[in-house]
Amino acid sequence: MTIPHRGQTSQSTYFITANTFQKKSIFQVDSNALLFIEVLYHYRQNGNYLLHEFVLMPNHFHLLITPTGITLERALQLIKGGSSYRMGKERGIKKEIWQTSFLDRRVRDSEEYEKFRNYIHQNPVKRFLAKTAAEYPYSSASGTFQLDPVPQWLKPLSRATSVQA
Repeated sequence: MTIPHRGQTSQSTYFITANTFQKKSIFQVDSNALLFIEVLYHYRQNGNYLLHEFVLMPNHFHLLITPTGITLERALQLIKGGSSYRMGKERGIKKEIWQTSFLDRRVRDSEEYEKFRNYIHQNPVKRFLAKTAAEYPYSSASGTFQLDPVPQWLKPLSRATSVQA
């Protein structure tokens, strides 16, 4: 199967989903979850992508991400490969961590961005991992993580601006 052509992925924002290998609940262990988040933020701090929202569930993650200067595929390779490497090195986990692929959806407008943001925030609540989105510690909804702002092209137009136009 060929990889679909995505065009210039470093100029768009994406909603990403990636699953663990055979949907194993690897990240229900706190130390594994924290290691993944360290890797996620390591590559963000290196300037490989902007991280707008995320949630790490026991067997998958969702991101709102904008690659910066690299392809979307490379950004996910860094995240998944980096976390697999560190899990092996620091936790002694030598088995497969991730499914080989990921799902992506290019975010087209502010409404879609908001829909994906809400989905990310509510995922732990819907799965009964927390009563509220803010309670779940491995999510941007917790308010404890620094995030990049919504890209300018995805900010909603105010009523005043749209009326004048």
